[in-house]
Amino acid sequence: MNIREQREKLEHKVLSERAAFSDNTRGRARFEEKCSLRTEFARDRDRIIHSKAFRRLKHKTQVFISLDNDHFRTRLTHTLEVSQIARTIARALCLNEDLVEAIALGHDLGHTPFGHSGERALDELAPRGFKHYEQSLRVVDYLEKNGEGMNLTYEVRDGILTHTGDNLASTDEGLIVKFSDRFAYINHDIDDAIRAGVIKSSDIPTELINSLGTTNSERIDNLISDIVHTSLKNGKISMSVQTHNNMMALRTFMFENVYNVMSVRDSQSYMVIEKLYHYFSTHIHKLPDEYRLFLEDWEPSVVVCDYIAGMTDNYCVNLFNELFMPIK
Repeated sequence: MNIREQREKLEHKVLSERAAFSDNTRGRARFEEKCSLRTEFARDRDRIIHSKAFRRLKHKTQVFISLDNDHFRTRLTHTLEVSQIARTIARALCLNEDLVEAIALGHDLGHTPFGHSGERALDELAPRGFKHYEQSLRVVDYLEKNGEGMNLTYEVRDGILTHTGDNLASTDEGLIVKFSDRFAYINHDIDDAIRAGVIKSSDIPTELINSLGTTNSERIDNLISDIVHTSLKNGKISMSVQTHNNMMALRTFMFENVYNVMSVRDSQSYMVIEKLYHYFSTHIHKLPDEYRLFLEDWEPSVVVCDYIAGMTDNYCVNLFNELFMPIK
């Protein structure tokens, strides 16, 4: 019995019966020999960490676009916070941490530069629309490794696709990431919004502070405790009605006072994405070689979105300046 098989056997001894067991995975689209050391979900996690798309997250905006403030969250630090929250919940519920971590680390790989303003721009410009969770799945299925993709397991792919929106993951681990993403962004965006001067801590409704916590860490701790204890009580991944309602009220507060305000301020980033989209749609031969190869299988508008969505903020701005504001 090799080390992977020992780990698989151990999962059946220590994990909940509701866990997704590595040796029961629904598998990969293309057959591969199994690793002698790592379980299938651990192998997926490692592939995501070593991908180009994951490395680019460190230079992509979460909410606040700033080149001179090192403390605003980036898409990478958001991803790591989601992973930490999700693993804490999974460990407490005796679910599969490797699967949770793989989904969490891969959930935003398809996000655009400039955060949601970039996503909104491509969604309005592209004939097929654009959703970052669909693009994240496209990254792992196709774009990485020059069109080969990562060939991840069904459970990881399913969790990535369903981490936001109305669709629910087929595993408890995927559901945990969906909650953890919301726990993370609501609370760290409050922290960043206060740092940016968009809101003051005193602006947050008193009843939400009293129920969820005064600080970022208090709120996250309370949300994690609530989902763990409620899930154990109900036998399924769930939150108490009151805490869930309070969390959603805090989310509404953030949309009304931060996200919608930022969307008005983000007209410049929208314009940058719009100009680049129209330029490469009409100059398709100007796409880099690695993207022109994709034109054999996909229509130009899709490949242009692939290229732009894969850009970091700095790359996007520098390319815009090179094309439209050249130094004479």
